[in-house]
Amino acid sequence: MANEPASVVVITDANVLINLFHIGQLALLGTLPPYQFRVPSEVLAEILDPAQQDAVNACLKTGHLKEIVVDSMASLALFAELRDVMGRGEAACLALAASTGAYIASDEKRRFRRRAIELIGEAKVLRTEQIIVEAIRRKLMSIEQADLHKATLADNNYVMTFTSFADLM
Repeated sequence: MANEPASVVVITDANVLINLFHIGQLALLGTLPPYQFRVPSEVLAEILDPAQQDAVNACLKTGHLKEIVVDSMASLALFAELRDVMGRGEAACLALAASTGAYIASDEKRRFRRRAIELIGEAKVLRTEQIIVEAIRRKLMSIEQADLHKATLADNNYVMTFTSFADLM
């Protein structure tokens, strides 16, 4: 990614973490500079499966992912407003991103995506497949491996509409 800033903070929603868990790729979050992935405590509270909790906690311990708190006046006010129309984790992600200028990693659709685009812009909303594409570009994963992950994600109810990651390259 040419001409990138030294650091880009990405506020990560539970669905992206769970998708990366399903394909055994949570560690990618620590290998994609300039991205620095952060997870709100509200999102951590949404991850209920013990194996997923353990994997995310391991990612936190290694520093591939860091916890972040909704604590500024601006983020708290937006969080309160957003809580009326979406879940706590999604509201925390969006409030933090909008108040700090960060990106969001989320696979949410409809209302959340529309509101995210309105508040931070479409270019700042990353989906699981964009993280995988970035891993391919950085030669951390082959297209063949990514396509196997795509099939695993489909088995876990996250269906991508393209045929192969080769189509995105």
